[in-house]
Amino acid sequence: MKFNTKTIHGGQHNTDPAYGSVMPPIYQTSTYAQSTPGGHKGFEYSRSGNPTRKALEDALASLENGEFGLAFGSGLAAIDAVLKLFKPGDEIISTNDLYGGSYRLFTKIFEDFGLKFHFVSMQDTAAIEASITDKTKLIWVETPTNPMMNIIDVEAVAQVAKAHKILLAVDNTFATPYLQQPLDLGADLVMHSVTKYLGGHSDLVMGGLIIRDKDLADKLYFIQNASGAVCGPQDSFLALRGIKTLHVRMQRHCENGKAVAEFLKNHPKVDKVYWPGFEDHPNHDIAKKQMKDFGGMVSFTTKKDSLEGAIEVVEKLKVFTLAESLGGVESLAGHPASMTHASIPKEEREKTGIKDSLIRLSVGIEDAEDLLADLKQALA
Repeated sequence: MKFNTKTIHGGQHNTDPAYGSVMPPIYQTSTYAQSTPGGHKGFEYSRSGNPTRKALEDALASLENGEFGLAFGSGLAAIDAVLKLFKPGDEIISTNDLYGGSYRLFTKIFEDFGLKFHFVSMQDTAAIEASITDKTKLIWVETPTNPMMNIIDVEAVAQVAKAHKILLAVDNTFATPYLQQPLDLGADLVMHSVTKYLGGHSDLVMGGLIIRDKDLADKLYFIQNASGAVCGPQDSFLALRGIKTLHVRMQRHCENGKAVAEFLKNHPKVDKVYWPGFEDHPNHDIAKKQMKDFGGMVSFTTKKDSLEGAIEVVEKLKVFTLAESLGGVESLAGHPASMTHASIPKEEREKTGIKDSLIRLSVGIEDAEDLLADLKQALA
């Protein structure tokens, strides 16, 4: 199947066997009748497995060209499950420019359990190789990164990981499988905040993991069941519905993202614009190689370069909504330093370019002219 067809049919049965439902029904149940102890139809308790969640997990696997999918109650719950693969003393190398919630989970929760994290720039592989020890078990990558839109060469990092027998995990939330498929580039594991583009309508919170290796998948299924951070059937249904329009939404997100990025770059009050589609963007050539398009996420600073200036702009926006999160059909604006990345200390944030003046836009699928007019009046 081609990707656009996979979003609608990938991993799915054409109809539900009970009554021929075209969409997988919402199995709003905690438990399942058994004819004899252990005699069931594949499901016994909904923490361990639910038919609606299973349909979603199969769809996630299909989108990323994986074999196994797992759905969780949030993106952070999915990352939490990955980190539970490791033991005290194990080391993890992460990009130094990443989502604040991931940083908080790494440093405030799992460091206390004896995991050691190295945060490095991954613009080339030299910094990664310099941080590898005999205790390194995982390389954690975001690309494009949140919120600086840095591009990391997944194929090059995969070569390093394989040479040292280290797992490679890629947070593919910003790109989505429509733009980029890390398993095909050599990653062992892909993570999604399904809350974002896959759900696409700002009406659910969910995370997902996709894997090809059965042994790794079995370990993660065990952790998923044992820890119990699963999503419910209603949210699974909503995510399945959202995925069916992923391809057409992403096409418009990319078109509008380009229009917004170019408008901002030419605006006299804007200083820097971060968007992988610009030829002068760091690693633009890598983005061009490993991505189908450049996405709908754009960050920028103004020449005023102050916290007050950034707040003034986001408060004046009318079509863009000032809110946490991203990836919905509606355009959102955020202030990373005080919102999504507030859990990262100021000195650490600023090392990667997350200044108090930085504004992050999740460009939606509205009419581009209305979005540009909104930015124009907010910057006036």
